[in-house]
Amino acid sequence: MARRLITTEPLENEKKSEAGLRPQLLADYIGQKKVREMLKIYIDAAKARGEALDHVLFFGPPGLGKTTLAGIIANEMGVNIRTTSGPAIEKPGDMASILYKLNEGDVLFIDEIHRIPRQVEEFLYSAMEDFTMDVLIGQGANAVSKHFTLPHFTLVGATTRAGMLTAPLRDRFGVVTRLEFYSDEELKQIVLRSAGVLGAEISEDGALEIARRSRGTPRLANRLLKRVRDYAQVKGDGSVTKEIADKALDLLEVDKQGLDHVDRRFLLAMIEKFGGGPVGIESVAVSIGEDAGTVEEVYEPFLVQNGFVARTPRGRIVLPKAYYHLGLTPPQAGEE
Repeated sequence: MARRLITTEPLENEKKSEAGLRPQLLADYIGQKKVREMLKIYIDAAKARGEALDHVLFFGPPGLGKTTLAGIIANEMGVNIRTTSGPAIEKPGDMASILYKLNEGDVLFIDEIHRIPRQVEEFLYSAMEDFTMDVLIGQGANAVSKHFTLPHFTLVGATTRAGMLTAPLRDRFGVVTRLEFYSDEELKQIVLRSAGVLGAEISEDGALEIARRSRGTPRLANRLLKRVRDYAQVKGDGSVTKEIADKALDLLEVDKQGLDHVDRRFLLAMIEKFGGGPVGIESVAVSIGEDAGTVEEVYEPFLVQNGFVARTPRGRIVLPKAYYHLGLTPPQAGEE
């Protein structure tokens, strides 16, 4: 797959810098108003009772703040956080080792929780519900099952694929909430805050221009801010204005709707090779030299959510908004 600046997945070289931009408390967290209000109530109630917070599941598209909220929960509760991911836990013994090291009230954050193996998931059931675990020690005829009582902890799970979670696992979370895309105004405030942390000078309209092209995603807003800051430092006086942001983002091929060269290539392939559809996903994927799963999971969601492409029983079709955005005239009703 072509490397994309506009992807919502974290890039390897930005994980450390991304952590430095994350707010540490709910009061500093911008956006997701309902989620913040709900968590505030649950956290205050748990602290008043002197108990651990109920297990929490966050789901939604990548880059919206699931990891950040897990850290905030730990900070607000005044406890430690242990972080891992579904693919990193290969067998029940790995999970047992993590659980054994937790202290009373600690937060265990599992990213991509939908990817934990089935046997690990089943091992988690008693740990989440009864705060106990049974571990088999030794092998063969000498193996002995030992029962452990665990401290009351809070499991915070994050997933972009909530539908892949089994019902028994999902039902063991006391708080289940979806994170939504951010408004341009919320993203503008995030860009202004991040610019302050980075020590970058930025105007309100410069921050808004970056926000408008960030696909409703804070991770993208912060990534674009860094690239625009670099442009301003070399091509300007270091200050990020609307004009500088426009030039920098145009150079990066991120247009005013947040589409990049990969999105435009996908849309043009559907229009020029298949008359705008309907067309099957396999055919589109072959025409642009990509895997069908990549097209369906990475390229399509943003285009569908924002009215550029529609999924129909006969296949994908390009909507008029995409034609106008590309400077083309959409076909009249009834035209092939």
